[in-house]
Amino acid sequence: MAEPNNESVVDNQLAGLGSFIQRYSDVIIAVTLVMIVIMMIIPLPTALLDVLICFNITIAIVVIMSAIYNEEALDLSVFPSLLLVTTLFRLALNISSTRLILLNGYAGEVITAFGNFVVGGNPVVGFIMFIILVIINFIVITKGSERVAEVSARFTLDAMPGKQMAIDADLNQGAINDAEAKVRREKIQREADFFGAMDGASKFVKGDAIAAIIIMLINIGGGFVIGMVQRDMAAVEALQTYTLLTVGEGLVSQIPALLISTATGLIVTRAASEGDLGNDLVKQLVRNERIYLITAGVLTAMSLVPGLPGVPFFTLACLCAFVGYNLRRKNVITEEVQEEAKEVKARTEATKPENIVSLLQVDPMELEIGYALIPLVDTGQGGDLLDRIVMIRRQCAIEMGLVVPTIRIRDNIQIKPSAYVIKLKGMEIARGELMLDHFLAMNSGTVFEEVPGTPTVEPAFGLPAIWIPESEREQAELNGYTVVDAVSVLATHLTEVIKQHAAEILGRQETQNLLDNLAKTNSALVNEVVPDLMGVGEIQKVLANLLEERISIRDMATILEVLSDYSKATKDTEILTEYVRHAMSRQITAQVVQGGNVLPCITLDPALENRIAGGVQRTDHGSYVNLDPDSTRKMLASLENELNKLANMGYGAVVLTSPAVRLYFKKLVSRSVQGLTIVSHAEITPNIEIQILGVVRI
Repeated sequence: MAEPNNESVVDNQLAGLGSFIQRYSDVIIAVTLVMIVIMMIIPLPTALLDVLICFNITIAIVVIMSAIYNEEALDLSVFPSLLLVTTLFRLALNISSTRLILLNGYAGEVITAFGNFVVGGNPVVGFIMFIILVIINFIVITKGSERVAEVSARFTLDAMPGKQMAIDADLNQGAINDAEAKVRREKIQREADFFGAMDGASKFVKGDAIAAIIIMLINIGGGFVIGMVQRDMAAVEALQTYTLLTVGEGLVSQIPALLISTATGLIVTRAASEGDLGNDLVKQLVRNERIYLITAGVLTAMSLVPGLPGVPFFTLACLCAFVGYNLRRKNVITEEVQEEAKEVKARTEATKPENIVSLLQVDPMELEIGYALIPLVDTGQGGDLLDRIVMIRRQCAIEMGLVVPTIRIRDNIQIKPSAYVIKLKGMEIARGELMLDHFLAMNSGTVFEEVPGTPTVEPAFGLPAIWIPESEREQAELNGYTVVDAVSVLATHLTEVIKQHAAEILGRQETQNLLDNLAKTNSALVNEVVPDLMGVGEIQKVLANLLEERISIRDMATILEVLSDYSKATKDTEILTEYVRHAMSRQITAQVVQGGNVLPCITLDPALENRIAGGVQRTDHGSYVNLDPDSTRKMLASLENELNKLANMGYGAVVLTSPAVRLYFKKLVSRSVQGLTIVSHAEITPNIEIQILGVVRI
């Protein structure tokens, strides 16, 4: 049978002892407190007193080591209670030792050794050392710890509401869960309780220092009287004997008291630490080589001053220079390693799939400008293009109900210096050129005298115009020109491009955002339609159809109500769009009427409408009009002729049809005729006077 290992036996015994102490810790603490009180009443043998004094010093050393290695105050949250117990234990030792000093003139080996060996048997020196220790403990450490504890308690209590709100905010945002929030709330409460308790517990140390002075005076005075009266000792002998014993007892008690006070100060001043005290000191004091190199220079200069001890100063200067030199080398090596790590990381990142995937990201809208137009963007040079774009996005939201995505602006040296390019999803959709420090003058039909300038074309609507210098602006306006500055030309062009391509800008995510915004005030309507009756993609198609003909989608509630009513009968998004248009008749009417309640327009010949309605072919992918090419050509020619008559009369291009053929007529002519507004009788409110100025025939 194998013999048991001695080390394993010892480990098992220590584990058993630790388990026993942990199991009966409450009983041990209760018995200890009772024994401390009994020590104040029952005389102790000198041998036991020696053991308890050494135990007191050991406890003080353990406490200050624990305070040094704490990372935060709550790591030793039991410290206020521990401070009370150690103070009470030290006072019990003072009473026991005082009793033995006054009764026997002897209080054990430890006190005698401190009275003779530490102070060299000189009571005056011992008395002075004791007074200095008490002053240091009472005035310096205890006072400072008390003040820090008081301020920490006050600030902790004041900060509690803000910390609680921060926890609630993180919980609401999903940054933490309920369990983490509970732990953080408990920690805040424990901090408040701890610093509040430390504020009161620091008074124990202060009272202990005062008690030590009073006990010392009682011991010296009482011992002097007892020695002379009861022991027939000479005055000098009695004074020396009892003073040495009293000083020894005072030093024995004040050294642990000083350690405990220092531990108190360490705990209450560890407010913003990230590790234990040693690590924090090294990280924060030994980080900059210039500090030690400058210190070395100052110490070297002091070593050369006549009258000052040169060797100590020069030795310390060499030590500081050595530390500074090594710090510099370490920092240089660290920087080289970091630079190399950055290069390696950059090379690694460049080959990762994520970086390749990021190149696939396409900005919804971009505006590229030549380098000569950079002042339009630079606010330092008076450029206000960014503010104009903000206003354009606001205008589109109000007029069209469309939230235009952020427009990225970048300079491009590959285009002309004075040119700009508007891109949608990475592809160019419009471009133009500007002349800075010039104004664009357009003839609105009221010009009676021309002004000299550089001929050009207004980019938004293709109207003929000229660039004129600022000096000609006033004269051009007097002559009947419409004059705008360069940034307004760009802003107008950008606005028109957005309106023309609004149907492409509106995607499924933008549609979902519009639905989410509507759900805040009308959740019942949104929940009724999505997703049971229609999907987000189908709603997006209806909205895109409306935007394509410049119908505002701002009234999302009305649109969804119509879709809710008719989507049960048909899933054709084009037919659903027509139903939505009927419900938005007031808005459509307001867009097409001219001059009060009159709608000047052209209409379709009934025979043509019958041809169109009869040629409608419906498939699973939608509907289309099957009209022979010759009839289509004649219809387009007649339409162009009638539109020219409208334009000559000064009216807009509006065609009025029956509700059944509006959609299909639009499909026939939309690619051939630009800027044409096609409305049906169902989209015009009854109070409008319809003025038919032409008929399209075949």
